[in-house]
Amino acid sequence: METRIIDGKAFAAAMTARIAAEVATMDVKPGLAVVLVGDDPASAVYVRMKGRTTLAAGMDSFTHKLPAATMQTELIALVRTLNADPAVDGILVQLPLPAHLDAAAVIAAIDPDKDVDGLTVVNAGRLAAGLPGLVPCTPLGCSLLLRDALGELAGRHAVVIGRSNLVGRPMAQLLLAADCTVTIAHSRSRDLPEICRQADILIAAAGRAELVRGDWIRRGATVIDVGTNRRVGADGKSRLIGDVAFDEALGRAGMITPVPGGVGPMTIACLLRNTLTAARLRAGLGGS
Repeated sequence: METRIIDGKAFAAAMTARIAAEVATMDVKPGLAVVLVGDDPASAVYVRMKGRTTLAAGMDSFTHKLPAATMQTELIALVRTLNADPAVDGILVQLPLPAHLDAAAVIAAIDPDKDVDGLTVVNAGRLAAGLPGLVPCTPLGCSLLLRDALGELAGRHAVVIGRSNLVGRPMAQLLLAADCTVTIAHSRSRDLPEICRQADILIAAAGRAELVRGDWIRRGATVIDVGTNRRVGADGKSRLIGDVAFDEALGRAGMITPVPGGVGPMTIACLLRNTLTAARLRAGLGGS
């Protein structure tokens, strides 16, 4: 069996171009504010990427860099200032935060209508209830890739490995909304390999490098690898690998996303999509 590689990078580029074209027709530019606390190198890279992509799409980008010692009250005060700022349509607080900060309290302070990460309880509740809202970017990107690759999703058995609020839980809700039969697997699941072998659609979002082996994959299944794990090779160079043993999956999976170049670019593209949606709703234009 030949495995088709799902090109998330190309899909995201086309999607970003469509968003930029729509932004160009708007009277007021959508604005995205990103808050970075501390000097975590990976977070700093992500924030720079988000800023460049936002500007390239014709949107306004506002980056707020705060020292690692920032107090909870200071961070929440900034969030509330951004909530009230008419130039800001979307707010993203880069995670993880330094250990002394309460991420849940910070997220709760974000106006749900500007919550472009889709992490507030309000947006989580909207998703669970099947109501319109802002959906976390990574599962939204996975959903768009699946619909493009497979078309109709109804009736397919989807297995989601991972139950985080950022990916696993909202991913399951999106699949349920698409009329899939959904199984959520996690670290306490019994016989994880056998659960995976039942999947028509397998979403790997456990955060463990190459957890999913080739013989865990049902022949012809569609595999979406959300993992972004760094491994240092014998040459001393670091490279990104996913939660799926990619080489083992080739020849078994019908389709699979690579790491890098699969889900990652879609996450940033969906951040722009959510920002555009928030801007349109705030302007009374309806969602994008």
